[in-house]
Amino acid sequence: MKATVTVMLKTGVLDPQGKAIAHALGTLGFDNVNDVRAGKVIELDLNETDPAKARAEAEDMARKLLANGVIESFRVEVA
Repeated sequence: MKATVTVMLKTGVLDPQGKAIAHALGTLGFDNVNDVRAGKVIELDLNETDPAKARAEAEDMARKLLANGVIESFRVEVA
């Protein structure tokens, strides 16, 4: 079963990569961008057939390793 973990900086945490992307987009003529937040996506291929168990396992992985709970939040999708 596939699980996708999306990790983003929490609101209020400075995102220098997002600011750099926003600036670069502006220099390329994309003037309608107000703000950019950059994150990461981790795709997991799990040996689990039960979606609820796969989600729980991916969430546990995110809490323990994939996301820094102090400054990052995460979302898990299972397919």
